[in-house]
Amino acid sequence: IQQAIHQATSTLRAELGALVRWVSPENIHLTFKFLGDVSPAQADLLTQTLLAEADSVPVFDIHVGGLGSFPNVKRARVLWIGVQAPAELAALSRGIESACARLGYESETRGFSAHLTVGRVRQDASPADAQKICRALEAAKIDSLGTARVDSVHLFKSDLKSDGAVYTKLFSAPLEP
Repeated sequence: IQQAIHQATSTLRAELGALVRWVSPENIHLTFKFLGDVSPAQADLLTQTLLAEADSVPVFDIHVGGLGSFPNVKRARVLWIGVQAPAELAALSRGIESACARLGYESETRGFSAHLTVGRVRQDASPADAQKICRALEAAKIDSLGTARVDSVHLFKSDLKSDGAVYTKLFSAPLEP
Protein backbone atom coordinates (compact mmCIF):
# COMPACT_ATOMS: atom_id res chain seq x y z
CA ILE A 1 0.00 0.00 0.00
CA GLN A 2 2.84 2.41 0.83
CA GLN A 3 4.34 1.92 -2.64
CA ALA A 4 0.91 2.24 -4.30
CA ILE A 5 0.42 5.57 -2.49
CA HIS A 6 3.86 6.75 -3.59
CA GLN A 7 3.09 5.85 -7.21
CA ALA A 8 -0.40 7.39 -7.11
CA THR A 9 0.94 10.69 -5.74
CA SER A 10 3.91 10.96 -8.12
CA THR A 11 2.26 13.55 -10.41
CA LEU A 12 1.16 15.63 -7.42
CA ARG A 13 4.64 15.44 -5.90
CA ALA A 14 6.20 16.55 -9.20
CA GLU A 15 3.73 19.41 -9.60
CA LEU A 16 3.94 20.75 -6.04
CA GLY A 17 7.56 19.85 -5.32
CA ALA A 18 9.08 21.79 -2.43
CA LEU A 19 5.80 23.51 -1.48
CA VAL A 20 5.03 20.32 0.45
CA ARG A 21 7.20 18.26 2.80
CA TRP A 22 6.43 14.80 1.43
CA VAL A 23 6.33 11.74 3.66
CA SER A 24 8.63 8.99 2.41
CA PRO A 25 6.74 5.80 1.47
CA GLU A 26 8.20 3.74 4.33
CA ASN A 27 7.00 6.35 6.86
CA ILE A 28 3.34 6.40 5.77
CA HIS A 29 1.28 5.09 8.67
CA LEU A 30 -2.04 5.37 10.48
CA THR A 31 -1.67 7.26 13.77
CA PHE A 32 -4.04 6.51 16.63
CA LYS A 33 -2.45 8.76 19.24
CA PHE A 34 0.54 11.10 19.32
CA LEU A 35 1.98 11.04 22.83
CA GLY A 36 4.96 13.41 22.81
CA ASP A 37 7.84 12.69 25.17
CA VAL A 38 7.44 9.38 27.01
CA SER A 39 9.58 8.15 29.88
CA PRO A 40 10.80 4.52 29.91
CA ALA A 41 8.37 3.79 32.78
CA GLN A 42 5.47 5.25 30.76
CA ALA A 43 6.55 3.20 27.73
CA ASP A 44 6.22 0.05 29.85
CA LEU A 45 2.72 1.08 30.93
CA LEU A 46 1.83 1.87 27.33
CA THR A 47 2.92 -1.57 26.14
CA GLN A 48 0.67 -3.22 28.72
CA THR A 49 -2.18 -0.90 27.74
CA LEU A 50 -1.73 -1.65 24.03
CA LEU A 51 -1.69 -5.39 24.71
CA ALA A 52 -5.02 -5.16 26.54
CA GLU A 53 -6.67 -2.88 23.96
CA ALA A 54 -5.43 -4.83 20.94
CA ASP A 55 -6.51 -8.15 22.40
CA SER A 56 -10.12 -6.93 22.56
CA VAL A 57 -10.36 -6.12 18.83
CA PRO A 58 -10.39 -8.74 16.06
CA VAL A 59 -8.13 -8.52 13.00
CA PHE A 60 -9.76 -6.46 10.20
CA ASP A 61 -9.10 -5.00 6.74
CA ILE A 62 -8.94 -1.36 5.72
CA HIS A 63 -9.46 -0.01 2.21
CA VAL A 64 -7.16 2.79 1.09
CA GLY A 65 -7.90 5.42 -1.54
CA GLY A 66 -9.03 8.94 -2.20
CA LEU A 67 -7.17 12.19 -1.69
CA GLY A 68 -7.99 14.94 0.77
CA SER A 69 -6.55 17.71 2.89
CA PHE A 70 -6.92 19.23 6.34
CA PRO A 71 -8.49 21.58 7.20
CA ASN A 72 -9.87 21.87 3.63
CA VAL A 73 -8.73 22.07 0.02
CA LYS A 74 -8.59 25.89 -0.04
CA ARG A 75 -6.40 26.08 3.08
CA ALA A 76 -4.60 22.76 2.83
CA ARG A 77 -2.04 22.15 5.57
CA VAL A 78 -1.95 18.33 5.53
CA LEU A 79 -2.43 16.18 2.41
CA TRP A 80 -3.78 12.69 3.02
CA ILE A 81 -4.99 9.46 1.48
CA GLY A 82 -8.28 8.16 2.84
CA VAL A 83 -8.91 5.04 4.88
CA GLN A 84 -12.27 3.26 4.88
CA ALA A 85 -12.56 0.76 7.68
CA PRO A 86 -15.06 -1.30 9.64
CA ALA A 87 -16.24 -0.40 13.14
CA GLU A 88 -13.25 -2.25 14.64
CA LEU A 89 -10.96 0.63 13.67
CA ALA A 90 -13.08 3.19 15.52
CA ALA A 91 -13.37 0.84 18.52
CA LEU A 92 -9.60 0.42 18.61
CA SER A 93 -9.10 4.18 18.38
CA ARG A 94 -11.56 4.86 21.21
CA GLY A 95 -9.95 2.17 23.37
CA ILE A 96 -6.46 3.55 22.87
CA GLU A 97 -7.63 7.13 23.46
CA SER A 98 -9.41 6.28 26.73
CA ALA A 99 -6.56 4.06 27.94
CA CYS A 100 -4.05 6.85 27.28
CA ALA A 101 -6.30 9.30 29.16
CA ARG A 102 -6.24 6.94 32.15
CA LEU A 103 -2.44 7.07 31.99
CA GLY A 104 -2.54 10.86 32.17
CA TYR A 105 -2.22 11.81 28.49
CA GLU A 106 -4.38 14.67 27.31
CA SER A 107 -7.48 13.59 25.39
CA GLU A 108 -7.78 14.59 21.75
CA THR A 109 -10.46 17.25 21.26
CA ARG A 110 -11.10 16.34 17.61
CA GLY A 111 -12.79 13.11 16.64
CA PHE A 112 -10.66 10.35 15.12
CA SER A 113 -10.35 10.71 11.35
CA ALA A 114 -8.60 7.72 9.78
CA HIS A 115 -6.13 8.91 7.14
CA LEU A 116 -2.60 8.41 5.90
CA THR A 117 -0.61 11.64 5.79
CA VAL A 118 1.39 11.95 2.56
CA GLY A 119 2.56 15.55 2.90
CA ARG A 120 2.52 18.74 4.94
CA VAL A 121 2.34 22.15 3.29
CA ARG A 122 5.31 24.31 4.19
CA GLN A 123 4.64 26.93 6.86
CA ASP A 124 5.93 29.73 4.62
CA ALA A 125 3.56 28.97 1.71
CA SER A 126 2.28 32.18 0.12
CA PRO A 127 -1.35 32.83 -0.93
CA ALA A 128 -0.28 32.09 -4.53
CA ASP A 129 1.24 28.79 -3.35
CA ALA A 130 -2.03 27.95 -1.55
CA GLN A 131 -3.95 28.56 -4.80
CA LYS A 132 -1.55 26.33 -6.73
CA ILE A 133 -1.96 23.58 -4.13
CA CYS A 134 -5.74 23.94 -4.22
CA ARG A 135 -5.82 23.65 -8.04
CA ALA A 136 -3.53 20.62 -7.96
CA LEU A 137 -5.66 18.87 -5.32
CA GLU A 138 -8.88 19.60 -7.19
CA ALA A 139 -7.39 18.19 -10.41
CA ALA A 140 -5.86 15.09 -8.83
CA LYS A 141 -7.82 11.86 -8.76
CA ILE A 142 -6.73 8.94 -6.63
CA ASP A 143 -9.05 5.96 -6.65
CA SER A 144 -8.82 2.76 -4.63
CA LEU A 145 -5.23 1.79 -3.90
CA GLY A 146 -5.93 -1.54 -2.27
CA THR A 147 -6.70 -3.29 0.96
CA ALA A 148 -4.47 -3.85 3.97
CA ARG A 149 -4.90 -6.28 6.83
CA VAL A 150 -4.64 -4.72 10.29
CA ASP A 151 -3.42 -7.41 12.67
CA SER A 152 -1.42 -5.42 15.23
CA VAL A 153 -0.85 -2.01 16.78
CA HIS A 154 2.63 -0.59 17.24
CA LEU A 155 4.26 1.85 19.62
CA PHE A 156 6.78 3.96 17.71
CA LYS A 157 9.44 6.38 18.78
CA SER A 158 9.92 9.27 16.38
CA ASP A 159 13.09 11.30 16.08
CA LEU A 160 12.74 14.52 14.11
CA LYS A 161 15.60 15.13 11.69
CA SER A 162 16.12 17.90 9.15
CA ASP A 163 15.02 15.59 6.32
CA GLY A 164 11.98 14.18 8.16
CA ALA A 165 11.12 11.88 11.03
CA VAL A 166 12.87 8.60 11.71
CA TYR A 167 10.52 6.03 13.23
CA THR A 168 11.68 3.17 15.44
CA LYS A 169 9.23 0.45 16.40
CA LEU A 170 9.41 -0.12 20.15
CA PHE A 171 6.60 -2.64 20.58
CA SER A 172 3.83 -4.48 18.72
CA ALA A 173 0.56 -5.70 20.19
CA PRO A 174 -1.32 -8.28 18.11
CA LEU A 175 -5.05 -7.93 17.56
CA GLU A 176 -7.38 -10.81 18.43
CA PRO A 177 -6.87 -13.51 15.75
